[in-house]
Amino acid sequence: LGMDPVELRRINLLEDGDPGPSHTPLPAGVSIGGVVDACTAHAGWGEPAPDTGPVTPYRTLPGDASTTRRGRGFACGLKNVGFSFAFPERSEARIELRGDSATVFVAGADVGQGAHTVFQQIAADALDLDPNAVEMVTSDTATAGDSGSASASRLTFMQGNAILGAAEEAQKQWLEGDRPAVGEFRFEPPRTELLDPDGGPSTPNFAYGYVAQAVDISVDVETGVIRVDRVVSCTDVGKALNPQLIEAQTEGAVVQAHGYAVTENLQVSDGRILNPRLSQYLIPGVGDAPRRIETVIYEHPDPLGPHGARGMAEMPYIPYAPALTAALFEATGVWFHDLPLTPDRVASALTERSPT
Repeated sequence: LGMDPVELRRINLLEDGDPGPSHTPLPAGVSIGGVVDACTAHAGWGEPAPDTGPVTPYRTLPGDASTTRRGRGFACGLKNVGFSFAFPERSEARIELRGDSATVFVAGADVGQGAHTVFQQIAADALDLDPNAVEMVTSDTATAGDSGSASASRLTFMQGNAILGAAEEAQKQWLEGDRPAVGEFRFEPPRTELLDPDGGPSTPNFAYGYVAQAVDISVDVETGVIRVDRVVSCTDVGKALNPQLIEAQTEGAVVQAHGYAVTENLQVSDGRILNPRLSQYLIPGVGDAPRRIETVIYEHPDPLGPHGARGMAEMPYIPYAPALTAALFEATGVWFHDLPLTPDRVASALTERSPT
């Protein structure tokens, strides 16, 4: 169509009240338009990809400016927050309040994403206490109720709402004279539905997150080696409860997505994995990761989220491969439809295909 890829998307972006793929309006708080604008503004969209020098494919092979091409790509998307498709979503918390201190009992697991820190922050804010005065008893089903799994970008949203409810109940009991005051709360979001097998309307999710990315790459057209020079990743987090953790999760998701898109070439035959070793299945190392990952935090409160917060952990993973593929097309004039974009696959396609 000869259109700028961002402008093409802007024409089709969803807004509050628009029906989603399942023919019902998306939950309130649709923010993809603002996310796209924030991402492209930060990335300087419309400007050419900067000259970052030739790609050096291998230590023994110096870079060659004459075989290096550059491109910029863009992609955006959305993802559910929380369990979906009629699964019974819930999360529980218990708080013991002692006036100048409190103990929070939650089962929500921290697997490196910093969830327990955010739980402590939410509880301290709700109880008007210093975070150091809030003791966390976590990941112990002997002392805490069901929090659900660390998955579906859900823990901050679900466990955060449960903690807020337990804090409100504990404060109520304190005012009634209980010492310590104990508050328990089970948060249940709006119910979701299975997709209609006949294509009719359904509500499969109760909340979404929105994300956009702009990717700058350089590629050596002789060897097919791709170097990702810059990734600008913008996610609507609703409310940034801990910006440093958001930045860390964005960087982790981008590097994981880079492996999916570029280096991790899983080989399977008759149900057996043929490259089961890390020397064969190449997860990204520090030398493979994008040179720069810039996190743009966008805040459009989710009406149901704790303080408006949305889950965001998996969002930056979603648009990376299509944005990188679009950048490769701009650099070479060739569309790639298979992943990962390993050097042999890229070089072979550039040799065999005419630009389209």
